Amino acid sequence: MIRRGLIAALLASSLVQPAVSAPAPAASYRDRLPEDEVIYFVLPDRFENGDPKNDLGGLKGGRLTTGFDPAAKGFYHGGDLKGLIKRLDYIQALGATALWVGPIFKNKAVQGPLGDESAGYHGYWITDFTQVDPHFGTNADFKALVDAAHARGMKVYMDIIANHTADVIKYRECVADKPCAYRTRADYPYTRRGGIGGPAINPAFLGDNYDKLTDPTWAYTPYLPKGEEKVKVPAWLNDPIYYHNRGDSTFSTEDSQLGDFSGLDDLMTENPRVIAGMIDIYGKWIDDFGVDGFRIDTAQHVDAKFWQAFVPAMLARAKAKGIPNFHIFGEVFTDQLDPARLAEHTRVDKLPAVLDFAFARAVIDTVGGTAPTNELFRLFFADPIYENGEAGARTLPTFLGNHDAGRFAMFVKKGFPNASDDELLKRVMLGHAMLLTLRGVPTIYYGDEQGFLSKGGDQLAREDMFGSKVALYNEETLLGTTKTTATPSFGTDNPIFRLIAELSRIRTSHRALTRGRQELRAWGDKPGLFAVSRFDPDTGKEVLIAFNTSTAPISANVLVDQASTAFAPLHGKCATAASAPGSVKVDLGPLDFIICEAK
Repeated sequence: MIRRGLIAALLASSLVQPAVSAPAPAASYRDRLPEDEVIYFVLPDRFENGDPKNDLGGLKGGRLTTGFDPAAKGFYHGGDLKGLIKRLDYIQALGATALWVGPIFKNKAVQGPLGDESAGYHGYWITDFTQVDPHFGTNADFKALVDAAHARGMKVYMDIIANHTADVIKYRECVADKPCAYRTRADYPYTRRGGIGGPAINPAFLGDNYDKLTDPTWAYTPYLPKGEEKVKVPAWLNDPIYYHNRGDSTFSTEDSQLGDFSGLDDLMTENPRVIAGMIDIYGKWIDDFGVDGFRIDTAQHVDAKFWQAFVPAMLARAKAKGIPNFHIFGEVFTDQLDPARLAEHTRVDKLPAVLDFAFARAVIDTVGGTAPTNELFRLFFADPIYENGEAGARTLPTFLGNHDAGRFAMFVKKGFPNASDDELLKRVMLGHAMLLTLRGVPTIYYGDEQGFLSKGGDQLAREDMFGSKVALYNEETLLGTTKTTATPSFGTDNPIFRLIAELSRIRTSHRALTRGRQELRAWGDKPGLFAVSRFDPDTGKEVLIAFNTSTAPISANVLVDQASTAFAPLHGKCATAASAPGSVKVDLGPLDFIICEAK
């Protein structure tokens, strides 16, 4: 459903004042705030195969039954939870402090129209919300992963879905495996079978008393195919009355929240029974496994009242479990630099945080393209519009690319198709420098540290970390190395890996770069200098960070706090002393950056 944008006056709000730097690691991982983390996002199927015995998920038959075909990009490849446990050393060596694991719930193994089938290797086609998909292992394996991560001081975030389930419900009026057109509430009210002019149904339903909604045939006639009548767990999920049953979403008007997401069964999340059911489902994962946070898939396609009930319930369950800093962040997809759209969901839905798609857009445009650095200024100048203002903006997970849109290196290559490999590498590294030093919670998409390029989004950006058998993945040489995805990608010598590891250590050991207020210092109307200062919240010490997004060297004076009279380098070459009170000279090579800490 379309909601009003936030009042323009919020955009004009004055910036919150800065903070400063100090050694950061908390006594316990439980004490760390969301902004203290460096997140590493993995799809278990594509990371490491720790137990080949579960490759078929306990199923028998060919790939259209088991979903397993390691040579096909859209099927299970064999990665699992034991593989993740096996590679925790690698993930920690990169500097990650939190592991975001793609959905692990039991999925419908294969779905899709005849001749265009694919598998649920990604985890977003859930049938059983209470157990791990057998392709990934068992509930005990997931508990072992969480415990192993916690023993290392790492957190584990689950990827959860409340908007939809697997595609099980069918409509008698629709041709099998063909899109089913969305039918609106105006034309097909809940009180008429088959729409306006049809016989009366649900006569006692008044719009909010969902216990009186008993006949689901208002728009279409939903049914459960033979053999799938009880496939969903918990059992209440098998009743079509708890779904909207209005056909496929076009992601435009009311259907954005009420339509089936590419055919997936769309839950009626405004129904109190659904709200209570989802709170019970995900509360138990907190209670039984002690996870540290949730990334919420397709959050913008769920009504606000659901989140207003769900979020406090999850935070309360986590607190009762001894998890005081449970991190919840929703996916609100946009390919625009539109902070207001993201902020709306922190103010209206009351989501504690959302994935910062606007950050990704700004860095792709300025580092992976030729946009002026004032695009970064526009991004951060809007921080006060988030719930809790700039403090809220610091909890937004930032990223450069992902499993849906594609990898950052791909965007850079598209932006500069004639650039040398050296320039592409420098741009990718500069983007990661922004990710790991600017406000927000840096989120690294698995494989980016190894120079994975991807040829597009979705299945094209979900390469294997273990030796891949997908010919399409193995065609390109990775950035920063002569390797391809045909061989395992767990080395630590790629320059992107080394940079991320270095900056992760700098970030997590300087509170200015995690909890510190950010103040904009320099930007312009062309590629070139962009600079910010971040301030330690305890000591007030300033850290100046400056980037050069152009291919020409830069020498410029940059505004700093008048108390910052001398600097020491954390990365790159820094002027040892201020040029004058409140000013320091910065010298930057092409596509380079510096991090300078005031003494």
